[in-house]
Amino acid sequence: MPHRVIDNPYQLDQLCKFFGNMKLPITVEWTQGRDRTKEQNALQWMWATEVAQQLGGCTAEDIQDQWRLVHGVPILREDSTEFRETYDACIKPLPYEMKKKALRKLDIKITSAMKVRQMVRYMDAVQRECLEMGLQITEPDPELAKYQKRYRAKEGVAA
Repeated sequence: MPHRVIDNPYQLDQLCKFFGNMKLPITVEWTQGRDRTKEQNALQWMWATEVAQQLGGCTAEDIQDQWRLVHGVPILREDSTEFRETYDACIKPLPYEMKKKALRKLDIKITSAMKVRQMVRYMDAVQRECLEMGLQITEPDPELAKYQKRYRAKEGVAA
């Protein structure tokens, strides 16, 4: 489905002009927010690799599976009735290890379905868990850290 991210009034005006030139009827969908950033994605994979190396006996994919289940699923369940109902009916009754396997094998989108604000919450939870476990992970790039701080401020979340 075609999509555009609208960041400013000029882009919104251009989109309105675009719609104004279309033959009716049309169907329009929109989502508040923006998809997670490439930088957020790269950092979460770097963290998973670092944690897997420190723990030994597991891969970055194993760590990601755990984080998606422990941190990502609760965020999506909280924010999406559709996700919560589907997850609760199909995945929640399974034992823990089967849940992780199902998320991976069925390619159920967790972090890739997140918007920036959700990804900030997810990464904050992962970072907190790592620090509590005494694991060393790379600090976010200063620009990414500023970006995420801005989204935390919009959410009213403490840094």
